[in-house]
Amino acid sequence: MTPVLEVENLTKHFPVRRGLLRRTVGQVQAVTDVSFSVAPGETLAVVGESGCGKSTTGRALLRLIEPTSGHVRLDGESVTDLGKADLRQMRRRMQIIFQDPYGSLNPRMTVREVLSEPLLLHGVATPRTLDAKLAEVLELCGLSSFHAERYPHEFSGGQRQRVGIARALATRPRLIVCDEPVSALDVSVQAQIVNLLQDLQRELGVAYVFISHDLAVVRHIATRVAVMYLGRIVEEGAAAGLFARPLHPYTRSLIAAAPRPDPTAGRVHASVQGDAPSAMAPPPGCAFHPRCPMAIDRCRTERPALRPFGAARVACHRAEEAPVAAGILPRDVSDTPLARRMAVLAKARSGA
Repeated sequence: MTPVLEVENLTKHFPVRRGLLRRTVGQVQAVTDVSFSVAPGETLAVVGESGCGKSTTGRALLRLIEPTSGHVRLDGESVTDLGKADLRQMRRRMQIIFQDPYGSLNPRMTVREVLSEPLLLHGVATPRTLDAKLAEVLELCGLSSFHAERYPHEFSGGQRQRVGIARALATRPRLIVCDEPVSALDVSVQAQIVNLLQDLQRELGVAYVFISHDLAVVRHIATRVAVMYLGRIVEEGAAAGLFARPLHPYTRSLIAAAPRPDPTAGRVHASVQGDAPSAMAPPPGCAFHPRCPMAIDRCRTERPALRPFGAARVACHRAEEAPVAAGILPRDVSDTPLARRMAVLAKARSGA
């Protein structure tokens, strides 16, 4: 299947300027040599701790921030080489859902005004057909046509995020970057939004790049998972395989650190020592080696390439020694309040 999104060696470094003359004294290596692809109707989750470069990657894909280097192609057409006019046209096919469902909406605009902008700007609707298109988009996202006359402050957090989703879907894009779209919501509302995103994907065939640090959410929605550490992808593979047998020590540490409903249950710890290194001065060799319990001399001097490993890719010299799931996973991450809430919703929708 031809990918809807192809990313090749995407890099974004931010200059650090100091002094009276604002001279550049260094670079924050936020994203370095990131490559992946996303098929139509697929969800690629990008996970990692805060500051690893997840959101920067998502914004660079859409050129909301300009990448330093690399190539991004949507349906085979270059995004990184487009001029401003062509990029505006391209954005009809790629959209974003932001993390903050209130801050991402203009408080002085009604929902009608928020949704009318992309519909009219990209020619999806005309003034004559606008009302019908608004009603159609709102209904897709679980809202009613009378909601169009309200302002953002009149909605709950979950309803505001539905408006954000409606805005992203208004132009019928091929790709949506979901930048932690449920992290600011209550667990019960998270389940509703995750279900909504899955329903929309099945109905419209849209592809998602789903940025998150919540492994329980990722477990439910992702087709594939890419794990980032200090601006680089260190492991990528099918969601089921990655959770069953994580290959990289950092991935195992993330899963082991996931919150558990039963804190008394025993588990094998995958400890991570110390703090993440500075993105201005990454350590030589493997960036994770100062915190890795499996590090050897080779890890300190030679950066591991992101290489194929079965059906996955991993950047680790010792991936062959990855322990089996029973020895490292703290629990099934589907056993969470979110999972139980989603099960209740699924049962209700099926009429069981």
